[in-house]
Amino acid sequence: MKIRLTSVFVDDQAKALRFYTEVLGFVKKHDVPVDGEARWLTVVSPDEPGGTELLLEPAGHPAVKPYRDTLVKDGIPLAQFTVDDVKAEYERLRALGVRFTQEPLDMDAVTTAVFDDTCGNLIQIATQPQ
Repeated sequence: MKIRLTSVFVDDQAKALRFYTEVLGFVKKHDVPVDGEARWLTVVSPDEPGGTELLLEPAGHPAVKPYRDTLVKDGIPLAQFTVDDVKAEYERLRALGVRFTQEPLDMDAVTTAVFDDTCGNLIQIATQPQ
């Protein structure tokens, strides 16, 4: 069993694509019209183009808004991305205008930080545990 795809619900797929590619540095993998304005829109890490895809999924289902609102209110990230150096990535993203809800925090073998993805979610970045 492998994880090939995971998703984040987004308010606006075009806005999400810009943020996830131009700010975070992912690359678009699939962009296929579905029905109406929705798209099967995925991004991947440029370091692993054949790796796990992140689906930028429209947040239209009625359960999504209360779910995401509660996570954000409680400060709980919807997803986590691994980076080599949380503090360096924090500085890079802040310089690009990204709003963090948690500055880098050292917790034994892991350092984390949490930011607002501008699409309705909190995302955590973390170092890979040793």
